[in-house]
Amino acid sequence: MDLSLAGDKKRPRRSSRARAPTTVGSFQQDILCIIFSFLDCFDLASCSVVCKSWSAIINKSKLLQLLYRKQWQTGLLGSSNWSKECPEKSWKDYLEEMAVERHRLALQEGRIRVDHLRGHSVGGEQCRTKMGLLLTGVGDKVMRLWSLESYKCVGEYPIPDRVRLVDFDFDESKIVGLVGTRICIWRQNGISRIFPSHEGTFSKGLCMRYCDPEAVVGCEDGTVRVFDMYSRKCSQIIRAHEGPVKCLCLSDDQLILSGSSLGDVALSALSSGERVVKLRSQDSSGIKTLCFNPCSHQVFAGTATGYGLCWDLRMGLLWKTRVSQNSVYSMQHQRNDASTLAVGGIDGVLRLLNQNTGEVISRCILDGYLSPSSQNTLGATQRTRGRRLSEDTAIDSILRSCRPPITCLAVGMKKVITTHNSKYIRIWKFDRG
Repeated sequence: MDLSLAGDKKRPRRSSRARAPTTVGSFQQDILCIIFSFLDCFDLASCSVVCKSWSAIINKSKLLQLLYRKQWQTGLLGSSNWSKECPEKSWKDYLEEMAVERHRLALQEGRIRVDHLRGHSVGGEQCRTKMGLLLTGVGDKVMRLWSLESYKCVGEYPIPDRVRLVDFDFDESKIVGLVGTRICIWRQNGISRIFPSHEGTFSKGLCMRYCDPEAVVGCEDGTVRVFDMYSRKCSQIIRAHEGPVKCLCLSDDQLILSGSSLGDVALSALSSGERVVKLRSQDSSGIKTLCFNPCSHQVFAGTATGYGLCWDLRMGLLWKTRVSQNSVYSMQHQRNDASTLAVGGIDGVLRLLNQNTGEVISRCILDGYLSPSSQNTLGATQRTRGRRLSEDTAIDSILRSCRPPITCLAVGMKKVITTHNSKYIRIWKFDRG
């Protein structure tokens, strides 16, 4: 053999097709099914929205249904709804139920990390969370919108005319605030407008909730006033209570729930303006906070003397629990979660309650100290741990620095956000590992 000729012989070129990068559509369906079978439900759901072909493969092979059935049979979705026959549901229902169960287990059993976000130059008293965003304010005359993923401030909204911001709410396009005795609207582009004085002025407003297209204001004179955001007019005045309206919440089916300083809760129809029913707490100290769970038709209330109450709208009072020796300021739950209720108040302990029984499942406080190095930098974050208290731990024996009063809280997936009338916003993250 002529080695020189062999050496000069050129190697065959690889086809351009062989050098082409691998694309999403280049895998065969059988191979993709094998890969998908190793994923958990959330990764599988993410893959289902990558492209139409992947979505079709996942839905056709019923991988989510099979995964759900396996978790159902092994009891990973909770024993309260367990039966031998696994119910037939859409993959979205499967995913939602598994997500809610993971949320419940994380809050009740998970390790706690607390991220301290330096959000305001003066005390931030209130917070709202939706769509991965967090809105905070009251104190330094500015509201700030934060990304819960990056903790970056994505918007600042100054309060006009140096008037006190009383309450606020937001959706994907705007922020609605109760400013003094007027309603103010901020668009995401930062432009704000105030209702005209002859339509937007009313007796002292104490609280506000917003559900497009109406803003609902609870007033000192016991009325609940409904404002239309588009006509900028007061469309209804509801005589809800004899005493001041201290808190509000709105249901998806056009119900207004209001709590008064005299200790009663009124349900009024948004469509007619009529009071439908009144729920009595037998606690004259007053209702401080309200929330409503449409999944279970349950209304939760916290009082100034530390009681938590729950009514089923179909059955009446379900439970009344002494949650704290001091006032309860805020209570919330994750949307679609009918198991766990987060409660905070003046004693600074974050409590997790069973929604159905009122039993206190866990009591959480801060564990660790903040470094003073970045305390003056807006948007700076520090991380500490949180810890759960044993049942016999005396709250008064715990340092106040580990349990600053909780003025407001909001609940996200496997997290609780709290404000403390301080510069810091705290994001409690629960992780089962």
